[in-house]
Amino acid sequence: MMMQTPLTMTQMIKRAERFFPKKKVVSRTASGIQRFTYKQIAERTRKLAESLQKLGVERGDKVGTLAWNHHRHLEAYFAIPCSGAVLHTINIRLSPQHIVFIINHAEDKVLLIDPDLVPLIEACKDKLPTVKAFIIMTDEPELPETTLSPVYHYEKLLEEASGEYEYPDDLDENEPAGMCYTSATTGNPKGVIYSHRGIVLHSMALGMADTAGVSEKDIAMPVVPMFHVNAWGLPFASVWFGTNLVMPGPYFTPKLLAELIQEEKVTITAGVPTIWLGLLKELDEHNYDMSSLRGVLCGGSAAPKGMIKAFEQKHNIPFMHAYGMTETSPIVVISTLKSYQEELSYEERLDIRAKQGILVPGLEMKIVGKDGEVEWNGKEMGEFAIRGPWIASEYYKDARTEEAFRDGWLFTGDVVTVDEEGFMKIVDRTKDLIKSGGEWISSVDIENALMAHEAVFEAAVVAVPHEEWQERPVACIVLKDAYKGKIEKQELYEFLKPQFAKWWLPDEILFLEEIPKTSVGKFLKMALRDQVQKDLEEAKK
Repeated sequence: MMMQTPLTMTQMIKRAERFFPKKKVVSRTASGIQRFTYKQIAERTRKLAESLQKLGVERGDKVGTLAWNHHRHLEAYFAIPCSGAVLHTINIRLSPQHIVFIINHAEDKVLLIDPDLVPLIEACKDKLPTVKAFIIMTDEPELPETTLSPVYHYEKLLEEASGEYEYPDDLDENEPAGMCYTSATTGNPKGVIYSHRGIVLHSMALGMADTAGVSEKDIAMPVVPMFHVNAWGLPFASVWFGTNLVMPGPYFTPKLLAELIQEEKVTITAGVPTIWLGLLKELDEHNYDMSSLRGVLCGGSAAPKGMIKAFEQKHNIPFMHAYGMTETSPIVVISTLKSYQEELSYEERLDIRAKQGILVPGLEMKIVGKDGEVEWNGKEMGEFAIRGPWIASEYYKDARTEEAFRDGWLFTGDVVTVDEEGFMKIVDRTKDLIKSGGEWISSVDIENALMAHEAVFEAAVVAVPHEEWQERPVACIVLKDAYKGKIEKQELYEFLKPQFAKWWLPDEILFLEEIPKTSVGKFLKMALRDQVQKDLEEAKK
């Protein structure tokens, strides 16, 4: 028999301090770049835990953060769960109504807030009955003027702490450590609780050679916000493994990201496709040294094949396609080629790697159609279901648990195919599939095809009602600046024709200045459908 030692987050921060005290965290805040060693980060983290205890935070209490990616947020990532409380990262891009909902639903006791986000909470402070204290994470020596009360200065709290605080040694690995809420395209956001055990095992998975392969030798830059599924677990894994961290801070631009990669010699970075489209445009227009990058990790929505090809062939930057969701911590599938697939042509390899990939070790999956599990032949479609030690088992105090969690499986709502090699490809969300004349059309396939055209910056495809065919696809296009006014939709139709059956082709192609997006950078199909229907009805008048 083996020892039953608990998998808790305290071992992560303690290991960083003990074995990697000289490794660095580069943090960009409102006042510029700040640099810390893991020794300093660990000391500050203990002081924050001590300060929260003095403010009355007890075991199991929720502590909310409204913050960008920087060192103070990283300290909160460990101080809160390692002291026995629960880290609640709040999506600052949600509507004010949703922010109020999730703070109240989680029953946050203390809020840690970046200075530029203080007005957001000031406007709703009287609607937050459970919040007993506010901490402002400012670079300035004094607090900004604020109506929040009682309010504390983050750095002054740390100065007043003794630094002798010790994390409790009786934490249970199944205790809650963190929580996030979904970005809510319909209804209120849904809460997901992460256990210590789940976070530790997910972090371990990120270090596997055939997943992200995060190691001590890396310099990691999580661009994905720390309020978006814990920045995909990259901060947790990086601290545990002694990986140097680069935190890009607030209001970054593609130019700033390129400069950070170049100057800090970043080796691995993570973000959604819209981030990488912006960086790609910057790299196309200006010269940067990107030679340090061994991988760009992309998830959140399907990465267009054309974008992967541009990164790799034009800029020599390896691209890593992945899939996950708030409910899955998030990484569950990653597109890593098998050894014998490396012998295929580049185009054949690209076709495989444009899929979401194969299952990360430690998890189980199945694909369920209307008549049960479907065959893995790359053609039959079904809903992707998943289970494993870092997959949620329910939503937090939410009746919608019954819809998604059945018989020990999480049913994701994603319609997929799986090929004979086990590579999963998202066909669509169940709510975004287009049913035309009784047959299914994948909006994702048409979007990715359009994005491969040199003139197209972004493409989104939605269904519109049709009297005869039930639904028909309409494509919405944002052109690259250099092509605006120079491309006709007929050229895009000619580009699509060889790739799809005639009945798959969009009934209309609309040129837009911007495609509406969710708070985490995904296309907001619900709003786009409404906009397209309105525009088409106006055009008929």
